[in-house]
Amino acid sequence: MRRRRDDIELKTPDQIRSMRAAGLVVAAGLAAMTEAAKPGVSTHELDQIARRVLAEAGAVSSFLGYSGPPPFPGVICSSRNANVVHGIPSQDDLLADGDLISLDFGAIVDGWHGDAAVTVAVGEVVADARALSEACRTALWDGIAAARVGGRLTDISHAVQTSVGRSGEFGIVAGYGGHGIGTSMHMDPHILNYGKPGKGPQLVAGMTLAIEPMITLGSAQTRQLPDNWTVRTADGSLSAHWEHTVALLPDGLWVLTAQDGGRAELGARGVPISALAD
Repeated sequence: MRRRRDDIELKTPDQIRSMRAAGLVVAAGLAAMTEAAKPGVSTHELDQIARRVLAEAGAVSSFLGYSGPPPFPGVICSSRNANVVHGIPSQDDLLADGDLISLDFGAIVDGWHGDAAVTVAVGEVVADARALSEACRTALWDGIAAARVGGRLTDISHAVQTSVGRSGEFGIVAGYGGHGIGTSMHMDPHILNYGKPGKGPQLVAGMTLAIEPMITLGSAQTRQLPDNWTVRTADGSLSAHWEHTVALLPDGLWVLTAQDGGRAELGARGVPISALAD
């Protein structure tokens, strides 16, 4: 049985193993799309790759038909350059040399969700763009490393903010952030990417969280486009977005959407991986 603590869904070890199955589908889809993301390829083609991965795994999309209005029409969010998140894949949206594109993908296996995102450099990308994406990726892992049983929710937020600040002068997107995940894709708690540590719900074993920094080369402010989905930087500056789903367990973490379970990045930070991942 699932239990709840302060309206946050907690999972048993067996339920977390089921979420790992969804997470591996997400990891496979993101790897395939990353390989295919070349100049001239459309975001519709990337969406088709993700659909094939879902079909081959017998999984269901977390995104397709997600509540609107209008219902989301793709199985991925494909957000290029100044588009931060929730971009709609299209045959007319062609990747160009020098682009950064966020690819966000979710899968459901046996009723359990996995959700992750990567930012992909297309062709030859300028140094500032690479630095932006790397700062965001590093902040993701620093945020995950701060998710400790016994800590507080905003320890994650503060770790992301601190990491971004160490990397350079970047904007941290205002209002948007990570979320709980499990039997639904978006659940309590909401996880901002900035804030003071030591606040919010206590982190306990059985929580599963999607942690997702979003940063820019300029303003932290955004606007929504007329499609009622795409979120774009208000000043048109370049953006990056990285995400993983992570489980908190009594003996450590398990990054459910990372192929290696998080061993390389968390090991480098001295953070234990749960024996459940073995």
